[in-house]
Formats: sequence, structure tokens, C-alpha cells
Amino acid sequence: MKKILQQSIVVAGLIARTPANAEQEISVVESFAIQPAIRSVQLSPDGKQLALVRATSKDGDYIIEIHQTNSLAKEPVTLGADKMRVSGVSWLNNEKIGVSFRQLLEDRGRKYWVTKFAVTDADGKGDWLIPFRDKGNVNFSLIDRLANDDDSVLVEIDINDNWIPDVVKLNINNGRTNTVLRGSTKVSNSFGVDKDGEVRIGQGWNRSEQAIETYVRAKGSDEWILLHSASGEDRSNFTVAGFSSKDPNKIHVITNHGEDTTGVYLLDIKSGEYSERLFGLKGLDVDGIRYANDGHVIGYTYTAKFYQTFYEDAEWQAIQDSINGLSPKGRVSVTSTSDDHNQMVVLTQASDDPASYYLLSNKKDLVKLGERMPFIDKSKLGKNLYISYKARDGRKINAYVTRPTVGKAPYPTVVLPHGGPWARDSAIFDDWAQLLASHGYLVIQPNFRGSTGYGLAHWKAGDKNWGLAMQDDLDDAANFLVSKGLADKSKLAMFGWSYGGYAAFAATLREPNIYQCTVAGAGVSDLSRINATLNDSPLLSKLQKPTIDGVNPVENVAKANVPILVIHGDIDQRVPIEHSDSFVAELKRLNKDHKYVVLEGADHFSDTLFYDHKMQFYGELIDWLDNKCGMAPQ
Repeated sequence: MKKILQQSIVVAGLIARTPANAEQEISVVESFAIQPAIRSVQLSPDGKQLALVRATSKDGDYIIEIHQTNSLAKEPVTLGADKMRVSGVSWLNNEKIGVSFRQLLEDRGRKYWVTKFAVTDADGKGDWLIPFRDKGNVNFSLIDRLANDDDSVLVEIDINDNWIPDVVKLNINNGRTNTVLRGSTKVSNSFGVDKDGEVRIGQGWNRSEQAIETYVRAKGSDEWILLHSASGEDRSNFTVAGFSSKDPNKIHVITNHGEDTTGVYLLDIKSGEYSERLFGLKGLDVDGIRYANDGHVIGYTYTAKFYQTFYEDAEWQAIQDSINGLSPKGRVSVTSTSDDHNQMVVLTQASDDPASYYLLSNKKDLVKLGERMPFIDKSKLGKNLYISYKARDGRKINAYVTRPTVGKAPYPTVVLPHGGPWARDSAIFDDWAQLLASHGYLVIQPNFRGSTGYGLAHWKAGDKNWGLAMQDDLDDAANFLVSKGLADKSKLAMFGWSYGGYAAFAATLREPNIYQCTVAGAGVSDLSRINATLNDSPLLSKLQKPTIDGVNPVENVAKANVPILVIHGDIDQRVPIEHSDSFVAELKRLNKDHKYVVLEGADHFSDTLFYDHKMQFYGELIDWLDNKCGMAPQ
């Protein structure tokens, strides 16, 4: 198995190609603005086919290609494009695929993107079935593929329009539905099943206790057993990862269980007894568990510099060892497998690799399928480092630093905080960091207090510290680089999106201010109007809302003391554009130095930032830093 990388890697030419109108000679900005050439690669359960979401133009215009894994050079079946704006694909069985697509709708002058779902035959000969067509924005998730029922899948959806999700069996041949379990005010979401497709996991919101509750059912029982309650004060993590392959009434849970970081335990749901910690790390939370198709544990996943797996299964460890050479300093992971594990999609990512896809067949034959962003000049990409520094109060902060390959230290530097803030940076290739590095900027992305993944204490240290200690962590990141001789103290800026946009608003108000300018993208400016706009889950937003307090930017615009570029999509449904409108209105009233750029037709997330949006956004960003801020690298 270790001889895989000694063989020549075959390149499947019909797959590894750039969008048709992406010219060879393009600017750096445009190379980052062009939509990814490949969006995802998924194997059919039997491994005989793979579905690849590929761009056909600079703006994406994605199609689905269905390739036969034993003859990749043959012309694929193509689906999509003329029918819909494809965003994703999944195999429902060996013949049918589920397609996620987006549509831009308009209602009474208000435009908004909605996500829809269709089912069709992978051979391209069948009709397109759009279930739940009458529900507008189809807010549902696939729970289980149902291995024992090839004609159906289980989905979570509010089938009776009472604002409480249900578990529904969907016939993928005719669209008929059968409600398997009604959601209730007690158990209303995050449903999960065992290997037999029996619904045995769920969550609910306890209004009287103001807590998220996790429930499980014993095998064959209709009674829900309360496993865990998380409140705004306690907020310890608790996730049911899966059922034991040896005992259907024992489950693997990922939880703190009295520790700062999460670990893996086996919980007996009848007795309530926990095993010893099966896996855990100091200073890092466990992300998940990987299971084989027979249910046994392959390994445990976590994120240090990047997402990786600690294997318990020797065969899987050998597979990982054999492919690590594809990217010795980067991430190499298996992202899709056939049921028999004889076909695997391998993804690599590194400082000089936005992402490359490979097909590994029979654990020995490797074929390169293509690259995510083949049009980027890799010689201009920065080197990525994973570092830590001490904040002013002594707290350890982990961060990513992307160092440009052009110019020399000290560099003009951009602090780039992530969104959320209940999230963390984890990629060793970040599009925005590399865009800036390609223009000669040093970039630091701190996992400041309030970020997740580093234990409860680090996460909760951000509570009610918006614009306060959280903001200190960001300033301390810049000052750390200055102290190391890497950053030019006279050329510092902050740029962020979503919560990062909030941080950029707040940075504009700091006294004394270490920045020459800021860039706030899709930022929160008014803490009083956040409500549930920051999280996908309404339950999480109820836990997070009490923790959001600190500096309210829109009430402190008079303190703005450096120029700010404000950017926002005009149909942003996560952080409405009113946040930026209000802040900019105050900037204008107070005659503060600023520029406001509105991206027409753009929502909050990257899949609605298209080529024209990025060309405008990225061009304004680089021009602002180079010229308005006077930070152009020498």
C-alpha cells in the first residue's frame, strides 16, 4: 500500500480542466474572483460512478458530471446548468442523485435566495423530481439514506407547517411522503437514526429552563430519555456521534463531561453510566468519530493546524500513511468512499494548493481528478504558518499567519478575524488571506477568545466581550507580529466579514488606534438588532444572544478615527444590510472618512458571491489598502 505514491499519477484530462472562458492571462484579483472549477466530488455507494460539480464559466454556472470510475476518460453524463443554479450533489442510491440548487426570488420588491432540492437519474434519462415544491425555501436536511430501502430516504422537514420539524420518509421515485415521527415542543430537531433507520436521537428547546436538551430512545421504545441539558451558563458540549456496533443501547457521545475540552465516551442510555474517556486531547476539542460501514470505529477527528484523524483502525491508518505524501506539509483526507471502501476520493490542501481531488481505486491506483482553483498563480501564494501568541492578559491565542513570497519584512499587515464568532479558522489555504498575500500583505487570522474548538474556557471567555477583550486579542495579534519584526507598525489594517465585519467596525473606534484603516464586510453594527441572525440554528441563537454584549458600534460612530471601507450584499439574509446602512449614515452625518460599496444581488455567504461581486469586492479591497490606507507593499 505504501507504493501508491511511487506510481505515476494519471490525470483524467476530461475532468481536470478550467472553466471554458477562464483565460490564461488574468490578473491576480480575477484569478481569485473566478468561481472554483470543481466544487465537490461524490462517489456512488457501489463506487462505480462519481458525481462531480464542475464550473463551465467564470461565474460558475455549475453542471454535474457523472463519470464511470473504471473509464474516467470517457465523456460523462452532464446534468444541470440549463435547469438550475447547481450548488451541490449527493447520491441517494446507485441510480439516483439529489441535487441542491439555488434560485433568486422576488416578493413585493424584496429579493432573496432560496435553496431547493431535486431528484433525478444519474444516467440523465429520467425526469427531475422536485419534492416539497410548494414549500418555497426548502429548509430540510437528509437524515439517512436507508440502506434497507433503496427507494426512500429519511429527511427532517416541517411537513405540516407548524414551525416544528418532523421526520419524513421520502420516496425518491415519485415524491410521495410518509411521516415517520412528528416533532413536538419537547423534541423538535436534530433527529438521528441507528443502523436500522429507527429514529432514536433528537433535540429540543426547553423554554422554562432556557436550555437545549438532547434526547435518545432505547431500541424499540417510543419514550424519550433526557441525556443532557445545555444552558447559556453551563453551555457544555454534547453530541451523539453514533451507536455502538456491539450494543444498540450504548452510544458514543462527544462531550466535556467535567473537562475543559470535549472527549469521546461510551454512554449506556439505560443506566446513564459513562465509560472512561476513549479519546481526548489537551487544549483541543474532538470534532467527531469516523465509522466503518459495519459500525466499528475507524478513528477520531480533531482540528489542530487542520482537520485530521487519529486512527484506531490499522488498515485505515495504512491508507492514510500511503497518501500523506501527496501533500507532505498540508492536509490529505478521504472525503468520499464507496460502501466497500475500494473507491475513495482524496482531497489535498496546502499553502500552495487551494485543493486538489484524486480518485484512489483498490487502495493502490491513484488518478488526479482536478484542482479547485487551477487558474491561480501558485508562485504568488504565501506560506502558511500555525502559531500562538500571548494576549495582554496572558491567554494563549492560536492563529494562522500567511506570509507573502514577495517583498521583505516588515510587511504591511492585515488582521483577518473569522466570522461567528462561535467558530474557528481551520484552513491552511484561505482565499482571502492568499489574495492579500499575493499582493504582498502579511495576514494573521487569530482564533481569539470566543472561538470554538479550544475548550470551554476559551469559548466562554468571549461572553459579553464584543469589542472588549475579544478586540484586544486582535490588536495583540498585530502587535505580536510587529514585535517579531514581521509587521510594519505604520502599515496595519483590519478586514473581516460577518462577526469579522463587526470587529472591523469596532477597530475603527479604538483609542489609541493601531490601524491605518479598516474594512468591514457584511458586519454587525448594532448589537440590539442581532436577534437570531448569527447562527443557522435558532436554538443556538437563543443560547448565544445572552452572551452578546460589549461595544455597540452604531452608537459610537463619533469615535471613528481611521478611514473605513464598508461592503455589504444588498439581499443579505443573515446580517441585513441595515447594519451597514445605519453605520454609514452616521459616518456621513459626522463627516467621517469612509467608502460604502453595495454588492447587488449578494447574500451573506460565499455561494452567493459570484464572479462580478468578487471582482468588485476584491478590487475595492486591494485599492483601499494600497492607496487610501497608503499600505502598498514596496
